[in-house]
Amino acid sequence: MSDHRTYKKLELVGSSTNSIEDAISNAIAECSKSVKNVEWFEVMETRGHIVDGKVAHFQVTVKIGFRVEGS
Repeated sequence: MSDHRTYKKLELVGSSTNSIEDAISNAIAECSKSVKNVEWFEVMETRGHIVDGKVAHFQVTVKIGFRVEGS
């Protein structure tokens, strides 16, 4: 077995009406349905939608890292 790993990153936007954490979790959950070896994430951007002076929706841009198969 090799002593190195190779990774790729995907950029996704998760959303939630509940919280920033839920938005991140939603992006990771959806990515994990079709991508193998998901191992880490970076939060790149956070934004939201305001209705009547309150946060109505959270959007979080994340880069999700996954290990390339066989590395």
